[in-house]
Amino acid sequence: MTTISAKSDVKTLTNMFTVEPANQRRLVELLTEATEVSVRRAPGFVSASLHRSTDGTKVTMYAQWRSIDDYQAMRQDPAPPPFLQEALTIAKFEPGVYEVVRTFTPSRRAELKRLRFCPLCANCVHCLVVGV
Repeated sequence: MTTISAKSDVKTLTNMFTVEPANQRRLVELLTEATEVSVRRAPGFVSASLHRSTDGTKVTMYAQWRSIDDYQAMRQDPAPPPFLQEALTIAKFEPGVYEVVRTFTPSRRAELKRLRFCPLCANCVHCLVVGV
């Protein structure tokens, strides 16, 4: 499971592919196959999430690895290259290695407003559940 945290030691690789909308589906299939067949079985693999843009022009793979060395070792495996070679015939590829600096969640006030809870009234769902 993908966990995004600044406290984690994992390395994040974000690979963005630019593709013609007519080829987006095939690119997703190729990246899925490469990940299923080989990448997810590699030592040091933590997780991956595959994203596609709603306009059909981008596909992004967000992957987490225990270390860059583990990622580089996977790149030496002969299983993924046929999928990735075909992917590169239909898409441009921009890799990046990242560290999580910070994550953000809704403020308590925004969350209460979104849920329409009043933490003080004792008549709303929140107050009744927590016994205010």
